[in-house]
Amino acid sequence: MKKIELAKSREFSPIAIKNVVLHDSPYFKIINFNIGAGQLFPVHSHDIEGQLSILVIEGEGDFLGEDTAIPAKTSDMLVADISEPHGVKARTDMRIIVTIAPPI
Repeated sequence: MKKIELAKSREFSPIAIKNVVLHDSPYFKIINFNIGAGQLFPVHSHDIEGQLSILVIEGEGDFLGEDTAIPAKTSDMLVADISEPHGVKARTDMRIIVTIAPPI
């Protein structure tokens, strides 16, 4: 068993998105991204099979797809295939937890 204290990874930068790998195993990876207000986690995709989830643990913004923007706030979660274009745009300081299976 492993306890992860998310409060310890709460750090923002006006210049770049901060990220912390919270867990990495052969089965899945969990990453905390801290996205400052106005920052963009660019829309991208991965040419592999698998799925990801993006959970908003703080703030507001939009989940982005190739041609879509879905409003997102604390406690909202996006689930998608890894090959599907995905990204995030923060309206306020925003913290997200991304889980990727299998890990890349």
